[in-house]
Amino acid sequence: MPTKKDAATGNLRRAPATNQRADAQRNRAKMLAATVTAIRKNPDASVADIAAEAGVGRMTLYGHFQNRAELIDAALVESIERGEEVLREVPLDGDASAAFRRLVASSWLLVDQSRALLAAAQKELPAARIREMHEKAEARMRGLLLRGQREGAFRHDLPVTWLLATTHVVMNGAAEEVRTGRLDPDDAPWFIEAILLPAFTATTSEADRQ
Repeated sequence: MPTKKDAATGNLRRAPATNQRADAQRNRAKMLAATVTAIRKNPDASVADIAAEAGVGRMTLYGHFQNRAELIDAALVESIERGEEVLREVPLDGDASAAFRRLVASSWLLVDQSRALLAAAQKELPAARIREMHEKAEARMRGLLLRGQREGAFRHDLPVTWLLATTHVVMNGAAEEVRTGRLDPDDAPWFIEAILLPAFTATTSEADRQ
């Protein structure tokens, strides 16, 4: 039971503040998860839809996020951070082509899981902001492609910036094909590799010049 000393030292005030912070963190996590779910169900899901999915009131949601764009931004950041935990575990040593296949397969899985959220973000957020969020993933792919060029596995007559841009376009094209039902998501990694690897692989004559 609280004592007068507890009240005098402020202990009664500190405990509720701690609880409030924990409640706020739980609510924020629920809202971000609900954003992904609601947008997957309906790409045009409103703030009210997301709040209902999270089981909170709109005023509670607005206490954390000023608008739909800010909510989508935070949800995408969290999704990318979880994806980074997966991508960090992908082995990129050994043969560059085999490492590229592994990285594409893991990257595609993440793209597939977040494609609805990313599509919503592309409508709500500046392209520079979305690119900023993907800097770590892009740096990882860039490093692998550069190593492949140095080792003669990938053609060096094309700049890595072009190889990265091509990878981005093909993977997002696969996501669009999945969205429209023209491509099974389980088949997408094979289709992506079937386009990118032949285009990136150095010919025998190129490898001999290395």
